[in-house]
Amino acid sequence: MRISAKTDYAVRAAVELAAHGDEHPLKSERIAQAQGIPLRFLENILVQLRQGGIVVSRRGAEGGYRLAEPADSITVADVIRAIDGPLAAVAGERPEKLGFEGTAEPLRDVWVAVRASLRDVLEHVTLADLASGELPDAVRARTADPDAWLTR
Repeated sequence: MRISAKTDYAVRAAVELAAHGDEHPLKSERIAQAQGIPLRFLENILVQLRQGGIVVSRRGAEGGYRLAEPADSITVADVIRAIDGPLAAVAGERPEKLGFEGTAEPLRDVWVAVRASLRDVLEHVTLADLASGELPDAVRARTADPDAWLTR
């Protein structure tokens, strides 16, 4: 899976909002500075997150952004979908909708399994988990395996 800078920035911005809490909205400038995200890029990302129902915005001197729902109910998968669409697409299509022929027929099941593996992690890590630094045990177990850190 390739995670674009845009998606990485979106998750980081959402985690920044989660860590900040619901006291008052955060300005995009503050999020950009805290996470090292170029402001103009972040502003476009925040529009997509707002359209995807992840954040809400408020205009004015006291305005800014906040999460649309509690941080413990928004997963990393939710943020990724708001930016990129489905977690695992093949040539822009959901794998179960593709037709593979001949010897490639089992490939559809491989792509569906990949999507299920992604969901297994991304749908179980919330913004609250990330903001608190307390990842679910299943995620920690995966990263405890030295093979997880190999780049092959």
